[in-house]
Amino acid sequence: MQSETSPVPDGDVPGQGPGRGAGAAEEPSRKVLRSETLIVLGLSLGASALSALISFIGSVTKPGGLKHQAATLNASHAPGRPWLDLAWQLFGIATALVPVALVAHLLMRERAGGLRAIGFDRRRPGFDLSRGAGLAAVIGGSGLLLYLGARAAGFNLTVVPEALPGVWWKIPVLVASAVQNAVLEEVIVIGYLLRRLDQLGWSSMAALVASAVLRGSYHLYQGIGGFFGNMVMGVIFVLLYRRWGRVGPLVAAHALIDTVAFLGYALLAGRVGWLPTG
Repeated sequence: MQSETSPVPDGDVPGQGPGRGAGAAEEPSRKVLRSETLIVLGLSLGASALSALISFIGSVTKPGGLKHQAATLNASHAPGRPWLDLAWQLFGIATALVPVALVAHLLMRERAGGLRAIGFDRRRPGFDLSRGAGLAAVIGGSGLLLYLGARAAGFNLTVVPEALPGVWWKIPVLVASAVQNAVLEEVIVIGYLLRRLDQLGWSSMAALVASAVLRGSYHLYQGIGGFFGNMVMGVIFVLLYRRWGRVGPLVAAHALIDTVAFLGYALLAGRVGWLPTG
C-alpha cells in the first residue's frame, strides 16, 4: 500500500513532472514550448477567457444591474427535440475534451508518460477521491456564500447552472458536463500550464499568478464575483498541486463541486427562496 507521503515515482518532481534522468528525452526549445503553450490555450481555456471577457463587457454595458442578468451554464440546444438535444449535448462534452487529448499526446511525445506526468491516472484512486472530497466540501460551501454575496452586492450575474428539459438523460448529462469541466480545467490550467511555465523558466510565484488569473478570466462571464472567486480557488489549487504533485484530487474536487451545483439547482430551483433563478 502506497503511503500518502511517498515520493512521486520515476524521479518526478511534484508539480513539475519527470526529472531529466538517464535516458530522458531532450526537451524542446523554449521557442517551441512557448508556441505550443499558446496554441493549446488558444484551442481551449485561453479562447474561453477571451470569450468571457467579451461577454462581461456586454453585460456591464447593458442597461440594468448585473444581478438582473443571467448566465446559463447547461442550456438546451434543441428545445422540444430531446434526441437532437442529447446529440448536441454529447457532442459538446466530447469536443471540449479534445485539448486534453492533445496535451496527453504532447506529453507522450516528450516521453513524459502522458497524463501520468501530471498525476492524472489511476495509481492512487483512494488518495485522489479522499483529498478531492474534502477539498470540495470546503471550497463548495465557501464558493456558494461568495456567489450569493457578490450577486446581492450587484457584482455578479445570476448563474443558472442548468436549463435542460426534464427528460431521462438530464441527470447523466449534467454529471458528464461536471466531469468534463473538471478534467479540461485542471489538466490544462494546472497540470499542463504549470509544467510548461516551469520549463520556460518562470518563477513559482509568476506561474501561480498566471494560472490563477487565467482561471478567473474564463469565468468573467459570471461577473466580478466569478472572476475573483475562481482566482482564489486557482491559487489554492496551484498550492495543493505543488504539494501533492497530482491533478487527480483537483479533478475529483472540481467534478464534485460542479455535480452538486448542477444537480442541486435542478432539485432546488423554485423550491427555496434563497436560491436565485434568474
